[in-house]
Amino acid sequence: MDINLPEVVAEVTAAFDRYESALLNNDVAVLDELFWNSPHTIRYGSTENLYGYEAIATFRSQRSKPNLERTLLNTVITTYGHDLATANTHYQRHSTEQIGRQTQTWMRTPDGWRVVSAHVSFLPTSTPD
Repeated sequence: MDINLPEVVAEVTAAFDRYESALLNNDVAVLDELFWNSPHTIRYGSTENLYGYEAIATFRSQRSKPNLERTLLNTVITTYGHDLATANTHYQRHSTEQIGRQTQTWMRTPDGWRVVSAHVSFLPTSTPD
């Protein structure tokens, strides 16, 4: 299996960047487009477990919009052959000091690259002694 073929990394990076832009701008239509429209798609969020595209789309349509800005830190995109990739990053919201983590599994479909599995979580905040 070929790992990190440059042309595939470029494709997935473009899809990931498009997702990030849509996330920051709360562009629900693009966010919905970039998730695989399947009952097999899963998204574990910081407060929810979503099974299937419909549940994810419903969550997106009801998502809070303020304070979406964030800075990505240490993003790693790895491709496996021509049709599968992972994107892992951690981030800091501009409105807080809290660090979040995001993992996505991307799959090439006839409609383009789509997220088939995602997980978002936050690191525990430390308290001063």
